[in-house]
Amino acid sequence: MHHLILAFAEWIQNTAVALLIAKSRWVYPFVQLTHFTGLAIWLGTGIAVDLHLLGAVKKSQTAAELVEATVIWNWLGLGIAALGGLMLFSTAATTFIINPAFEVKTGALLPVALIWHVVVQIKARTWGKSANAPNVAKVAGLVEILLWVCTATAAVAIPYF
Repeated sequence: MHHLILAFAEWIQNTAVALLIAKSRWVYPFVQLTHFTGLAIWLGTGIAVDLHLLGAVKKSQTAAELVEATVIWNWLGLGIAALGGLMLFSTAATTFIINPAFEVKTGALLPVALIWHVVVQIKARTWGKSANAPNVAKVAGLVEILLWVCTATAAVAIPYF
């Protein structure tokens, strides 16, 4: 399995797009901006729902209504973040795959956080129909926020390994 991952990393790192991004003075920062913009949209809409479930914000609508209002933006943000992340990864893929912080982020935290996010988004439509969400919804919202904080912490640690 490791051989396949290494082969993929070597291939993607040597594509024309990856080489262009890695060698350009302005493309790499633009790709970073794209990735961070996607993250801001993705996490902003998701955490807004979590805070609604927790009862930590003034409610002019229920959590279920908020999910319906932001679902398109939420998934658009994920798409933008994923595309930007893949492009950033491609610039130094062989280095990233052996980085412990990157392994924790992409191998453990990111999949769990994504699955948890999908569950919260689906369940918030029933949990959040009333002004006061049940305790299980509050715990789910808090867990999601903590998972994203851990994922972001691992991402920030990548340059230090």
